[in-house]
Amino acid sequence: MLLIFDCDGVLVDSEALACQIDAEILSGLGISYTADEIARDFVGISLKDMIARIETERRCKLPEDFGALVERNLFARFETDLQPISGIRDAILGLALPRCVASSSLPERIALSLRLTGLSDLFEDVFSSSEVKRGKPAPDLFLHAAARMSAHPDACIVIEDSLAGVSGARTAGMRVIGFTGGGHCSAGHGERLREAGAHEVIGHMRELEDAVNRLTRT
Repeated sequence: MLLIFDCDGVLVDSEALACQIDAEILSGLGISYTADEIARDFVGISLKDMIARIETERRCKLPEDFGALVERNLFARFETDLQPISGIRDAILGLALPRCVASSSLPERIALSLRLTGLSDLFEDVFSSSEVKRGKPAPDLFLHAAARMSAHPDACIVIEDSLAGVSGARTAGMRVIGFTGGGHCSAGHGERLREAGAHEVIGHMRELEDAVNRLTRT
């Protein structure tokens, strides 16, 4: 059984920081989004896809360097404020299964996140949506990760915090554990993850081992 972990909001508590940075930069451009709105609408998808949706929904054109500006500000905030999800290291070490990361973020952001939180050594490989044609909620990234790890989709368990991620993993034919312990998760998020198709939902990483064990028995 292969464990596939999302990064932001599952391994590192980064989503609230990212949503705040996005809101601040968009506000400076005269485009009004709250951090909560960004969390609701864009968590789980790639920065490229977020930009495309904002331009379509707000009928605007973001600056060519918008993505670079977001990454630069976010990386600076990560250096001072980024924390691992509570209990994640012990939870991972308690599971004697192969594991990898599959994230919508760019490789540089994933690498920085794992390095700053001391999690880099825990994974056999790391995969980014930049490696596939379609990001989440398409299944491409999960199928790519499984193929590279020589695992059949029905022998994979995905740990995800976003609706897009849960949907993509289910479309890929994988079992899914939804996680609601990130700082960006609001009331009712667990139910939304279940509605998106999560087989299990946990609120703390201490629950991960039991959830994995239940899914490996089914």
